[in-house]
Amino acid sequence: MYGRVPPIPTHGYSLTKDDYLTRLRRIEGQVRGLQRLIDEDTYCIDVLTQISSVTKALQGVGVGLLDEHIRHCVRGAVQEGGAAGDAKIEEAVAAIERLLRT
Repeated sequence: MYGRVPPIPTHGYSLTKDDYLTRLRRIEGQVRGLQRLIDEDTYCIDVLTQISSVTKALQGVGVGLLDEHIRHCVRGAVQEGGAAGDAKIEEAVAAIERLLRT
């Protein structure tokens, strides 16, 4: 008798993957714009303003991913119970700490 094949785990962001890719491509374009600003000797404050915009955009992506991770991966692990839930909570806390350091 064959055992049941466990489902392939999905990431919390699987349903919004295209949205994240679109946002990251936009950010990639902003970074290329920063390179162009430096190449064109743009005024420092203008470059710094654009850097701030890119940083905020990346933070937005990070917070969105973290939100989905907590709602999907952490919730699932906690519902299963045991050490897996505790490990996912610790992992999420560490991710929050990394985001706050940026």
